[in-house]
Amino acid sequence: MARAAAAVAVLVVAFAAAAAAQESCNTELPGVLVGNYSGLNCQPVWNNFVLRYHQDKNNVLRVVLSTMYSTGWVGMGFSRDGLMVGSSAMVGWIGRKGLPHVKQFALRGKTSGKVVVNRGFLVSNSNNHDHTVVVQQARIYLAFQLQFSYRLTHQHIILAFGSSIPVNNKLTKHQDKTSFTFDFTTGKAFVDGSFPYGLRRAHGALNLFAWGVLMPIGAILARYFRRMDPLWFYLHVGVQFVAFIIGLAGVVAGVALYNKIQADIPAHRGLGIFILVLGILQILAFFLRPNTDSKYRKYWNWYHHWSGRLVLFFAAVNIVLGIHVGGGDNSWKIGYGFNLAIILLAVIGLEFMLRTRWSKDSEPTPTY
Repeated sequence: MARAAAAVAVLVVAFAAAAAAQESCNTELPGVLVGNYSGLNCQPVWNNFVLRYHQDKNNVLRVVLSTMYSTGWVGMGFSRDGLMVGSSAMVGWIGRKGLPHVKQFALRGKTSGKVVVNRGFLVSNSNNHDHTVVVQQARIYLAFQLQFSYRLTHQHIILAFGSSIPVNNKLTKHQDKTSFTFDFTTGKAFVDGSFPYGLRRAHGALNLFAWGVLMPIGAILARYFRRMDPLWFYLHVGVQFVAFIIGLAGVVAGVALYNKIQADIPAHRGLGIFILVLGILQILAFFLRPNTDSKYRKYWNWYHHWSGRLVLFFAAVNIVLGIHVGGGDNSWKIGYGFNLAIILLAVIGLEFMLRTRWSKDSEPTPTY
């Protein structure tokens, strides 16, 4: 019995020691980091690696990457396409003299000569003194701050570590590495290839085409082409109905996307719901349209016109917001900006022509 009790005690101690040797979000940050790196979100991401992070309203990203450590280096890379080549990485280590080192490396190839120190597309926030490495209780904490020109959402991340201390800022080959997509809005990590990029593109493309292209065209037909009666009416109704169906498909794609990634973007989601409700009311208004000689027709016209204008305005706002929070690249921004410019120029030109025609129609007939 005594031997059994002793064996159990040894196992308990072993398990306790193993648990203590694991890095987790419950581990307190070293005192030197409490201040610049307080109030961070925390998420275990790979093996013993824990990622603490926070992105403020100025798009400054504060990061503390921690893991178990004895010697060598640890690094966190930011990739534009999920590949190591072409990415930039923040790498930290404790030198042979016990001094901390944090450097940015441009990973231009897979050989050590292609890994270039003090190069890369990452921009440090204000000064490099905010970057540091701390080793405490066999754990290393790589802390740095980066300035981005946009809000990070789904970012390709590469984590790696090596067992040899870099000499003259030359990195040795990594002992192990991993890559994944990290959602900085929800704190979820996705194995590269598992994030629903196709669903996100479908949600954006369907809604942009429906609410940002077809809906404005339908409104233009109703305001500026009434001389083509009754063709303008059928075109207006047909275009708006098709736009609503496509927009509804985009909303369904958005709901499916939200269920997969649980993105915390209440403004975009709230505006989308508001626009959808207005769209449904517009569809119902078509079936409840009074006769032209009804005394209620003027109130229906007022409601129909202004609710339609609200749909177009808030749809444009939400498309821009969606491109922003979805991390859309320049092709999305330039494409929608060009589309918006064409629509605005067309409206200005058609409005000028309409008002010119009105002024001519209102002129008195000459008596001479």
